[in-house]
Amino acid sequence: MTSALTLPNGSQLASSWPEAPSGSQPLPHDLDHLLALRVPGLIATRRHLHSHPELSGEEFETAALIARELTLAGLHPRLLPKGNGVICDIDGRPDGPVVALRADIDALPLTDPKEVPYRSTVEGVCHACGHDVHTAVLLGVGMMLAQLADAGQLDGRVRLIFQPAEEILPCGSLEVIEAGGLEDVVQIFALHCDPNQPVGKVGLRVGPITAAADNVTVKLSGPGGHTARPHLTVDLVDALGRLVTQVPALVNRRVPANSGLLLVFGHASAGTRYNVIPSEACAAGTLRVMDRDTWERAPQIVAQVVRDVIAPTGATVDLEYLRGRPPVSNDARAIGILTAATAAALGPEGIAETPQSMGGEDFSWYLEHVPGALARLGVGRVGGPTVDLHRASFDVDERAIPVGVRLMVQTALRALAAVR
Repeated sequence: MTSALTLPNGSQLASSWPEAPSGSQPLPHDLDHLLALRVPGLIATRRHLHSHPELSGEEFETAALIARELTLAGLHPRLLPKGNGVICDIDGRPDGPVVALRADIDALPLTDPKEVPYRSTVEGVCHACGHDVHTAVLLGVGMMLAQLADAGQLDGRVRLIFQPAEEILPCGSLEVIEAGGLEDVVQIFALHCDPNQPVGKVGLRVGPITAAADNVTVKLSGPGGHTARPHLTVDLVDALGRLVTQVPALVNRRVPANSGLLLVFGHASAGTRYNVIPSEACAAGTLRVMDRDTWERAPQIVAQVVRDVIAPTGATVDLEYLRGRPPVSNDARAIGILTAATAAALGPEGIAETPQSMGGEDFSWYLEHVPGALARLGVGRVGGPTVDLHRASFDVDERAIPVGVRLMVQTALRALAAVR
């Protein structure tokens, strides 16, 4: 690793993880020893990324760092057209299949409150979803697989995808696909941090593992006026109240109960003065749903319910329904590969069941084109409270990094062997 990524003075790593956890199988070509040597550098990389986060679509320095580290490993990365993401092929047997591994690299617009040496140095930006861990893990995987390719022991090609803009719409996965990121790929795999699982556990599930997620913005307008004479204007505060309280409940009544539809407004605003009825009001939120059929129908249902609720108020409605991402639906064969890889990397006790989450993940767009699967990597911190994803105080047990590397190396090797 570069000198810029050495561990901060006085910092303490989490207690070390064994080179080969009990019950696991050794990695080929003495990679367990190489991984043990690389772990401090990978943790330093994660901490550097955590200290220097970049928002979705602006991951230029992050992408440049990734490209430098891959180049030092003897690989030939290429930047995405905008320069904020990286694709890198590790070439093994030329007539073998192509398997892709993906990590997202963007941060969130949150202020980091943690008192740690690697606290974010960028005001209002924070890695609160574990994408810094995903990136460090995939860099480690690239270093390990490059060694196998040099030794002639890689039965095909592994494509590393460092994807920007997972947290926003339009999704960065679509940008990668447009740039040819899935060309010749037969399977694709990814990890996502899970603070509800301890280190050494990997959550697996066949079928839907996340929900579909869309953005809904409703703007209301009217002539405005004096609060003493609401009958002469349109009371937008009243209309906004009806919107945010009635619409979610009524939308739920238009779909099957087992569809798991959840419409929640996270923003609402109207007016600036206590005695002035405003001329504009706005509410914005997300619609999440577990099944694909209801997701397809959701825009029409929401539009009709919003019109029906607001019509009696006299307000003018401008509805923006931004289609986000379908559910991530894990392929059964791909989960079989991940299950075998987890048992090999961590022992059978590392395999854990995981429920379908209401969170959205744009890995789903890759699965619209090729089969694959997303696994949940346990990062829960021992002895501390569980802090959920997307909270600014979110942090991880860094022992999860070598666990993730072992898992994804085993996954890539088994995927290549399965389609050989």
